[in-house]
Amino acid sequence: MPERTGKLRGMKKLRVILADDHALVRAGIRALIESVPGVAVAGEAGTGKEALILIGKAAPDIVLLDVALPDMSGLRVAERIAADFPGVKVIILSMHQGAEFVLQAFKAGVSGYIVKDAASGELAAAIHAVGRGETYLSPAISRLVIQASMEREKYTTPGPALTARQRQVLRLMVDGRTTKEIALTLKVSVKTVEAHRAHLMERLDIRDLPGLVRYAMRTGLTPPEAPDAG
Repeated sequence: MPERTGKLRGMKKLRVILADDHALVRAGIRALIESVPGVAVAGEAGTGKEALILIGKAAPDIVLLDVALPDMSGLRVAERIAADFPGVKVIILSMHQGAEFVLQAFKAGVSGYIVKDAASGELAAAIHAVGRGETYLSPAISRLVIQASMEREKYTTPGPALTARQRQVLRLMVDGRTTKEIALTLKVSVKTVEAHRAHLMERLDIRDLPGLVRYAMRTGLTPPEAPDAG
């Protein structure tokens, strides 16, 4: 046990910047982040411009970004971060739950999207998922995106042939399951799930979760309800 503790202490912490124009909101989020193992707050910003300057100075791994900043849209800030700091991941933290707005956020280059009234544990899950290089989308929002896609695309079109396992992985991904959850559901290793995900994205030439959601809806792979993992 002492050896394991020593290894954990030696691991690099994920450095997170908070960008929100409400000081009380930042204080609450900071308290939550500071309780998450392996994560540290690298700074706070109240405007988009402050956030961009702070990123250049603090070199964070992740930015938690509100969309309603006083000087510029959070989506515009996300686009700037993607262009100027490609190694920095962005998680949108917002009250907006509309499917189209969420898709716009991912098109702007964000890696995660959670709503401000989500359970506190979801923030930790999002930070760790994005820190591992994954995309995080709140399950409730994922279902909204699926439903919106169903309304827009009620026809079925053929796509590249997928194996039965790849179809299972795709269904679970668009339902908002993490890589670990998919591995547990399918009783395979995390590395196996990661390999299936990589093959899916390569075969379909799709590099983000919203794109996979739209593909699943267009080809009839996923029903409007959340997929049954059983």
